[in-house]
Order: sequence, then C-alpha cells, then structure tokens
Amino acid sequence: MAATEFKKIDFIDLKAQQGRIRTSLEQRIKKVMDHGVYIMGPEIAELEERLADYVGVKHCVVCGSGTDALLMPLMAYGIKPGDVVFTSPFTFIATAEVVALLGASAVFVDIDLRTYNIDPIKLEEEIQKFLKSNSGKKARGIIPVDIFGQTADYDPIEAVAKKYGLFVLQDAAQSFGATYKGRKAGSMGNVAATSFFPAKPLGCYGDGGAVFCNDDEMAQKLRSIRVHGQGSDKYNNVRIGINGRLDTMQAAVLLAKMEIFEEEITLRNTVAARYSEKLSHAATTPFVPKDYVSVWAQYSLLVQRRDEMLDKLKSRGVPTAVYYPKPLHLQEAFRDLGYNRGDFPVSERIAGSIFSIPMHPYLSGDVQDYIIQSIVE
Repeated sequence: MAATEFKKIDFIDLKAQQGRIRTSLEQRIKKVMDHGVYIMGPEIAELEERLADYVGVKHCVVCGSGTDALLMPLMAYGIKPGDVVFTSPFTFIATAEVVALLGASAVFVDIDLRTYNIDPIKLEEEIQKFLKSNSGKKARGIIPVDIFGQTADYDPIEAVAKKYGLFVLQDAAQSFGATYKGRKAGSMGNVAATSFFPAKPLGCYGDGGAVFCNDDEMAQKLRSIRVHGQGSDKYNNVRIGINGRLDTMQAAVLLAKMEIFEEEITLRNTVAARYSEKLSHAATTPFVPKDYVSVWAQYSLLVQRRDEMLDKLKSRGVPTAVYYPKPLHLQEAFRDLGYNRGDFPVSERIAGSIFSIPMHPYLSGDVQDYIIQSIVE
C-alpha cells in the first residue's frame, strides 16, 4: 500500500473530533458571544463542577495553562529559594521550570525502565541522599509526572511522601482521563495539575489547565493566586499571584468535548491495543501495569536505530515525534544544578531511542495497518 493512497496521515486528528461535536461547539460558543462575559463567565464554574465530579474530588480550579496549573499549587505551598522539589528528568521542561521560577531547586529522580514514570524506589534513595548531604536546603515536595497517558505508581510515592513530610503534586498533564487502581488521574497526591493544550486527550482550542484538590484552604488560595492574589475584591490583594484565568470561550470548548470524552478514551485504548498486538515483535511497545488504564496521550516505541527508523517512516508519509530527546538534567537551563551525563542512565537510554507514532481516537484501521506495516518492514 503506497503512502500516496492517503491524502495525509494526521499525528493527531482534531478535525474529525470537531466534526462530531460541531453543533454543540457552535451552540456553546454562541452562548458565550450572546452573554459577552469573556473572562470568568458562567461556563467557568460549570466546567469546574463538571471536572471535579469527573475526577472525584471536591475542588477544581481551571486556569490559563498547564504550566499555571503546576505553578499555582507551588505558590500556594510557599515554595521559595532554599526549597527542594523532587521530580523526573524525563518530561517537558514545565515540570521543573515552575520550581526554578520560584527560586527553588529541582532534584531529579530516574525513571522506571518499563513505564518511564518516576521510580518510587529511586525516589526514596534520592530523598535519603539529599537529607544526608546537609546542603542547608529544605525538602518540600514531590512532582511525579504521568508520562504518555498513564499515571505514576502513587501508592508507594504517597507512602514515601508521608514518611518524609513532603507534599505530592501530581503532574497529570498527559494523563487526564486515565485511572490508577480505580482512581481517576487528578485525584492522587495532595493536589494535581493538568493541561488542556489542544493536543492533549482533553484539549481546548488554545492554552488551558486545571488544578484539583480536596483541601478547602488550598482551593481558596488557588482561586486567589489565579487572579493576582485577589482578596475580597479585585483591588484587595492579599498575596502575590498571577494572571492565571481560563478564557470563557475555552471553557465552552471543553464542555462540548466532555460530552464524548469517555467514548474517546475507549477508542484510544482500541487503537493502542491494535498497535501493541501487531508491533510487539518489531519494537518495544508500551507497558501498562495491571489495574491501570492509560488515556494514551502518546503511543511510544523503543528501537535501536531511531534516526534510521524516523527517516524511513518520513519517506512513507508516516508522521512521528520524539518525546523527549534530551532529559532535563542535561538541559542548558538547568546547568546550575550540577548534573552530568550518566547521572540518570534510564532516562538517558529512553531519551535516545524512543519515538511516538500517530495516536488519536479516529485513526482508521487501514491507516493504522499502513503505519504498522511501515514500521515492521
């Protein structure tokens, strides 16, 4: 089957999704245009209630981006220079960037070889190593990252956090909709953050994010931080905050998408199962532990000669992406942390051989078979 038989293979197909919900989208957007409250309109509260119910938590605070969703809880916890937060080096820079923005330091922890999520055993080892270092800094929290659509292993992570008196901020930017032992992503740890960037399993038509928690005081602080540290009114500022509001129009888009979100998760898992069945002999396919359900933000493979594979797939019209080619401990932005190549061998190994292939709920069987055939050959 020649690549030219397909007009174009989409890495993520937002047009097919839009076609399904076009009527609902237009109705919701028209409603926003009619009432004209483009900032903090009624759709914001409606969306927050809908998302909190979906995740199974008391509070949801929507915000302007996934980065804001990570930053705001750290601000609420009072993270400052001299504080340390433990996280994964195999993630997008935003996870550790928010720590640095507040003047604190990230301490990286290597990942599990099969799930690519933070390794709970290595997490405790790094915490103990830090405590013995007598650096003068204070360990404050942990940001586990739910990579590629499945959650980290939160039972042991939460146990380690409790043992050492640390908070857990779940980075669920890629896992919203996934489940961990019956619990929805966004309900783990003390507080959780997600992203509604358009390419996410649940994405809006711009930037967007949300924070989830069960703590009333935390929720109050988050709502204040979201609007410049607002107190009783917009000119009464009780703390330093940010402009972290979600546009009403984006809330309308997300409300329309929520109508089909559960069905799309099922479709994503069908696509992933087909990939795994037919590619297991050609590459290392994703590992999903028992009692986990992934939302498949990406479908990623490991191969020995990645560049050669990517060139061949490109020649056959198959789009690919590499998440993430350089771990955070090797990024120029974090040079001051003092890490070197070889410090986190699993992260470096995965970064050097992983790549992602088209994944979305509307990937047809014939297109998927062509992608599979191209990889196998």
